[in-house]
Amino acid sequence: MKVIDAHTHVFESLAGFGAKGELRSLGAGRARWANGEEIQMIPPGMGDREFTPETLIALMDQHGVEKSVLLQGSFYGFQNDYTYEAAQRYPDRLIASATFDPFCKQADSLLNRFLTERKIRVIKFETSSGGGLMGYHTDFAIDGEVFSSIFQTIAKSGATLVLDIGSPGMASFQPEAVANVARKYPHMNIVVCHLLAPRLGDDKALAEGLKSLALENVWLDLAAVPWNVSPEQYPYPTGIHYIELAKSIVGAEKLIWGSDVPSPLTRDSYEHLMNYMLGAFTPQEAENVFYNNAVKAFSL
Repeated sequence: MKVIDAHTHVFESLAGFGAKGELRSLGAGRARWANGEEIQMIPPGMGDREFTPETLIALMDQHGVEKSVLLQGSFYGFQNDYTYEAAQRYPDRLIASATFDPFCKQADSLLNRFLTERKIRVIKFETSSGGGLMGYHTDFAIDGEVFSSIFQTIAKSGATLVLDIGSPGMASFQPEAVANVARKYPHMNIVVCHLLAPRLGDDKALAEGLKSLALENVWLDLAAVPWNVSPEQYPYPTGIHYIELAKSIVGAEKLIWGSDVPSPLTRDSYEHLMNYMLGAFTPQEAENVFYNNAVKAFSL
């Protein structure tokens, strides 16, 4: 079976920021938020303060993964140059995305550079209250003024928009707002991360959010579903239940596999992140989830 990992990260040096302040690398894959909280970000043996494209490609080769989409966010820190350069070095294996803070004064100029000068076809925004824009900005409407001109430009360019809107209960959890954007720009492909990031007990909110997003131009990636149902462990029965629920509402043709490496590898293996969900799909559905749906959503 051919495989695309549609949600991965590379970074030159950990430089995250968010609701807990800035993230400082401590070495050996560990880091400390400004509030004093420490976290293991990179699994042992895969990087000290960095997760390189070469490390990612070695992991891909070990597991038969053809391509990876390199997404970005404030959890690791914005890495536009590093991500772009990685994709330039390995164009047959890696697809670059770009990101920026829409509140910055030169947001329109940055977007134009990414789309026009660098020809990047994936633009990602992490709006979540936990690790994204609403963790360090006042809450805002995703379908409101903040992103209005940005989404219009992305839609005109033909690029894919990727959004991480956090988990149910967060102010950033706005599936209806994403649906409004999708209906406003029906020719713009939109990928929503983490299957809406449901945690244990989020069945109802997940179902309602999925019903809102059952649209022709919207896909959902399955990255970090196991992370979000912690402390549940492999084979993640609640995670499988959530995936089966999504399949019943939006269809398997709207689901895209992604691993979210490297941080999930601090809790489980890449192999487990791939195979725990296979029982939820027929062989043809699995081919779509692990490959064909990503090709369509990202216009690969």
